[in-house]
Amino acid sequence: MVFASVLLGKLSWQVFPKDIVTLGAFVSIVAGGILVAALLTYFKKWGYLWREWLTNTDHKKIGVMYVILSILMLIRGGVDALMMRAQQATAVGASHGVLSSSTFQQVFSAHGTIMIFFAAMGLMFGIINLVVPLQIGTRDVAFPFLNLTSFWLFAAGAILINLSLGIGSFSAAGWLAYPPLSELKYSPSVGIDYWIWTLEIAGIGSLMSGINFLTTIIKNRAPGMTLMKMPLFSWSVLCAMFLVIFAFPILTVTISLLFLDRTLGTHFFTAGGGGNMMMYVNLIWAWGHPEVYILILPAFGVFSEIVSTFSRKKLFGYRTMVWALAAITVLSFSVWVHHFFTMGAGADVNGFFGIMTMIIAIPTGVKIFNWLFTMYKGKIHFNSALYWFFGFVILFTIGGVAGVIMAIPAADFQLHNSLFLVAHFHTMIVSGVLFGYFAGFTYWFPKIFGYKLDEKLGIKTFYLWVIGFILAFFPLYILGFLGATRRINHYAANLGWQPLFIVAGIGAVIIAGGVAMGVWQQIVSYRRRQEYKDKTGDPWNGRTIEWSVPSPAPYYNFKAIPVIHDRDAFWVAKQNHQALVSDDDVVDIILPKRAPVSFILGMCALVFGFAMIWHIWWLVIVSLIAFVVILMVRLNDEKPYEVVTAEDILAHEKSLKTGNVV
Repeated sequence: MVFASVLLGKLSWQVFPKDIVTLGAFVSIVAGGILVAALLTYFKKWGYLWREWLTNTDHKKIGVMYVILSILMLIRGGVDALMMRAQQATAVGASHGVLSSSTFQQVFSAHGTIMIFFAAMGLMFGIINLVVPLQIGTRDVAFPFLNLTSFWLFAAGAILINLSLGIGSFSAAGWLAYPPLSELKYSPSVGIDYWIWTLEIAGIGSLMSGINFLTTIIKNRAPGMTLMKMPLFSWSVLCAMFLVIFAFPILTVTISLLFLDRTLGTHFFTAGGGGNMMMYVNLIWAWGHPEVYILILPAFGVFSEIVSTFSRKKLFGYRTMVWALAAITVLSFSVWVHHFFTMGAGADVNGFFGIMTMIIAIPTGVKIFNWLFTMYKGKIHFNSALYWFFGFVILFTIGGVAGVIMAIPAADFQLHNSLFLVAHFHTMIVSGVLFGYFAGFTYWFPKIFGYKLDEKLGIKTFYLWVIGFILAFFPLYILGFLGATRRINHYAANLGWQPLFIVAGIGAVIIAGGVAMGVWQQIVSYRRRQEYKDKTGDPWNGRTIEWSVPSPAPYYNFKAIPVIHDRDAFWVAKQNHQALVSDDDVVDIILPKRAPVSFILGMCALVFGFAMIWHIWWLVIVSLIAFVVILMVRLNDEKPYEVVTAEDILAHEKSLKTGNVV
């Protein structure tokens, strides 16, 4: 027994799930993985996958991997949402629904964690990877090796959270794991530890990405591109990365302290031991509210690019848009207490944070009016990317009004912890974040893959999402007023809530149809890619610099780095029948080599996190030493780069024009 305890820590046969829902989910994921592996083996694609994708430092391929993994996690989180809605639609009166109480608590905790940290954050970093280097006129990000390592840390966190389905259990304390519920006394299983180490590993990867992209935008812009000549999307990313750098260390420290409370018996947050659980709530939301703007600011940048392009006009009020982004960035650190007005801080504190919450709505309103004024008298070209913007404006405005209502402390005392809050939060995140990244992916898709997405299927996807969203979340506003609280898994029959929960469940099913339609759009577009092929290099009449490269963008991005004299450099060059660069400007360049070490480091982090969760201390030490040694070997590599000659670049450019890609 002692030997088994040392070797396996807390692992035993009893940790495997007995709940049929959890077991079925884990078996489905494993079966899917086996099927993919079998297909890769049958078609002999393992070598190609390893060389061209898993170890490739090209920012565009890293971006695609982020997007693919995030869509998979969106589907996983969406399945969780369907289970929650099924439970709430059926668990009324004598019926206890389709899920046990314990499973339901784990499902909603996993849903929130997955959607914020792995669906939304992953889509954000995916779009940023795909677009920012092309927009600012650089070959790659400032630190390509760090970029790939960040992705594999993100992937390690995603793997870890899915492992909890089959080995142990996940947190049942909500997506932010408030003490005292997350203390060892009330959550003795490893669920909270899975939550902690999932976020620790993925969060460190996000922090590294924030540093990388901030450095890239500050240091790697094309000659002549001053900050005030930079595209709005890159501006939005710059502001979001400032938030990442200042906010994510708060998260890392906070959950580390929670882990110490659970593992070493410290009392940072245990009230009975002299700690303060409200300190945890303050710290987690000091990260949590800037996190909302970390997600939404790049989406604002996407909408700025799309509205300008498809209105055939320059963006109205460029400078005011930049200052609005800066104002949101600063103010986002001054509103976190509105998440817990009921904690008893007093009228003065609540009043201050209520006022600041209303003030931060002003720069957001400025942006909406500027987008609308950009469209005014514009030659608007309606397409699926712009449809996502229209859906965003309508739903986001409704959610914003609900937010201003909750910014009044007296109103929040009634609405706090109700389904009204859940509806408001989802209105802002789904319409503001997901719609933004769906629009951006549609808009920039031809630049990365060389062909457009099917427009009719894209518009159908949009309508399914919008109709499903209205049905899924507008009833929750009403239920919140009727007194329904969040995280509710059973309620009395005489309350009259069930019809509204059934409507919400129908809405969730329609959203799932939207996800399926989006996947079908990808399949159809790929099969008809020759029909949708971008032959001009400028399929959407884009204004910004990323359209000056061929479609799909080559691995070196630019055959020569352009010199920028105007905010809309490519647009101006087109009007003057000029090229931003010529063949005479092409020189030898240096690009980073493949980095298998990044994948290995990610797997070391995965093993380390798993070992910490299950207290397998010898494996903790081994994986940590392996991580450090492998990293030091990579850092001592004297030739992490390779030279691409001007002749190679010109030959590749010629092959792109002829269709015989070298």
